[in-house]
Amino acid sequence: MALAGRYTNGCVSVTLRGMSTQGRPKSESPSGGPSGGAGLNPAQSEAVATLAGPLLVLAGAGTGKTRVVTFRIANLIAHGTPPDRILAVTFTNKAAGEMKERIGHLLGGSGGTRRASRDKPPTPVIGTFHSHCVGILRRHAKRLGYPAKFTIYDRGDQESLARAVLRDLRLPGTALSPADMLMIIGNWKNASIMPAAASGAARTDKEHLAAAGYRRYQEGLKIRGAMDFDDLLLNTELLLGQEADVLREESSRFDHVLVDEYQDTNGSQYRIIRGIALSHRNLCVVGDDDQSIYGWRGADVTHILNFRKDWPEAKVIQLEANYRSTGSILRMANTLIAYNTDRYGKTLRPHLPEGPRPRILQFKDELEESKVVVAEIARLIEQQHRQPRDFAILFRTNEQPRLFEVELRKARVPYVLLGSQSFFDRREIRDILAYLKWIDQPDDEISLLRVINTPPRGLGPQSVKLLIDRAVGRGEPVWRVMNDPSAIQDLSPASRRGIEDLRAILRDIGEALTRGPMAEATQSLISRTRYIEELNRLYDEPQERETRVASLGEVTNAIAAYQQRNPEGDLGGFLSEIALAGKEMGSEKDKAAAKNAVWLLTMHAAKGLEFPIVYMVGMEDGLLPHSRAVKSGLEKDIAEERRLCYVGITRAQENLTLSMALTRMKWGKPRPTTPSRFLYELTGKSDNPNRYRKPSSGQRG
Repeated sequence: MALAGRYTNGCVSVTLRGMSTQGRPKSESPSGGPSGGAGLNPAQSEAVATLAGPLLVLAGAGTGKTRVVTFRIANLIAHGTPPDRILAVTFTNKAAGEMKERIGHLLGGSGGTRRASRDKPPTPVIGTFHSHCVGILRRHAKRLGYPAKFTIYDRGDQESLARAVLRDLRLPGTALSPADMLMIIGNWKNASIMPAAASGAARTDKEHLAAAGYRRYQEGLKIRGAMDFDDLLLNTELLLGQEADVLREESSRFDHVLVDEYQDTNGSQYRIIRGIALSHRNLCVVGDDDQSIYGWRGADVTHILNFRKDWPEAKVIQLEANYRSTGSILRMANTLIAYNTDRYGKTLRPHLPEGPRPRILQFKDELEESKVVVAEIARLIEQQHRQPRDFAILFRTNEQPRLFEVELRKARVPYVLLGSQSFFDRREIRDILAYLKWIDQPDDEISLLRVINTPPRGLGPQSVKLLIDRAVGRGEPVWRVMNDPSAIQDLSPASRRGIEDLRAILRDIGEALTRGPMAEATQSLISRTRYIEELNRLYDEPQERETRVASLGEVTNAIAAYQQRNPEGDLGGFLSEIALAGKEMGSEKDKAAAKNAVWLLTMHAAKGLEFPIVYMVGMEDGLLPHSRAVKSGLEKDIAEERRLCYVGITRAQENLTLSMALTRMKWGKPRPTTPSRFLYELTGKSDNPNRYRKPSSGQRG
């Protein structure tokens, strides 16, 4: 079967060629599927050719799911669906970008969002859950009492507001930290628990304290015209659930909805997608229940497991041909995951040769483990001319990589450790972004208070405290108080001049941002505030000053790049993009991939990546499975840890080594360890006394 179609609506003409779906090529492609250009295997072909009704594509690790999604979108267009009537939702900006690029290549142009400009033809709407929710909320947020130009608070903004809430509640710092409160509130939001229901959901003392702060925290956000990252989903769910006309309007925008990584959806995401797709029922979800590893942040594997219950007429297609790993690695992965009982009964089939058997190594302690692993990597680089980027060391907890870093430095082997400080977390970047957030939304009190006297402009701590007290007394944002002559007449002349300076910045830079290139307006902002002079004052070391000034240049570069990609985009769009990008590791992974270095990363962070040679270290009960899962005694917790182990195994392409230490230091003393129960399971030795459970024959078919 070959697909060749043409869609015309007056502004786009597309011809799709070479999409042969017969046979199975002999070699693999870098994109995780058959080579030969657009070759599809029979299961992939069936998924691409299914163009109507609910469809569940169970895509095992390395089976080419992205290829299936992109070709299916292209096929919908070839069969007459207008491109901008197709919505594709992903979990990361990186995945969305890759999908746009691939679809653009298939359609003979560049992918993108609904319209890059008035002169370009429509394209499929592709983005993350959160970015799509931002669009919905920009259109309808006033229904919930928020401004259309609401600010999206990042982690630092959230913590500032949380500290203010805890101060108002007069809770000592030891009782509940801002981070603890935000974590608890975030968990409630992921479970769609509103402030009024939080007390009933609270179980621990800290949760009861957090319940008291939840309402004030939400009120603080609304007063400041802001939402946090979790609100983007929760408020969209509220809108679609409470406002029938909004649901009709948003669901009528599309004829087809596709969701990638469906196993990672939380309750809000599940209900949002269901609501949008319910009227036309053309919902295609792609995912793998065996790779559902984000339960700790609200993901619910039952959404993919129960898909056929939600959509009884759904077609289910399983992708089992793996183009990533050798046969011996896949045999180990299949053996392990069979111990999870509540799953679809699929088995990965290798397209590659058998390859070397994975190794399981035991070491005296964690120091020997790190020394031997790093020495072997160094030897393979030296003697077999492997590249450092060929290697990944995967671990379960963030404490484990320290010893490996030490040994890699000793061996002078370059490495990257995912989890370093984000560019947008630097002080000078946060200051300039705070100015831009405040200019975009003057009622954003957190951003205003960050820059109100940065650099100094005569508004000292006493004046700021007085302004805050008056704002609290009036129940108004600080900026509104600052613009009331009667409220500031008793301030010092220097403080009043500082307020006038801020008014002028808001007026002049705000106009410049809407009138001309936003990058130039941002340069004017940096100059107007004399921010570079402030950096020169604060930092004596020339190299540090130079680095920080260069960082400011990168902000203007980022704005220029945004406006180039989105000619009709505005400041709010740029700030939303930055806020959304800050919640994922995509850019960090891109930077790591650009370096020729050994990767050190958690198994969670390794999801979606692949490496020729993988070391999974610390294979001990308490590490993997994690001690929390072991202590809970719940099958669902152990099952998720088993899925995490499965994800680690299926990152390996050619060689896999699993290792454990017989003793590990805890509180300064070596303690004996217990081998991970998964080691017995993945080797088929589950009759060992340490086994957890035997495979079940009652799995989902």
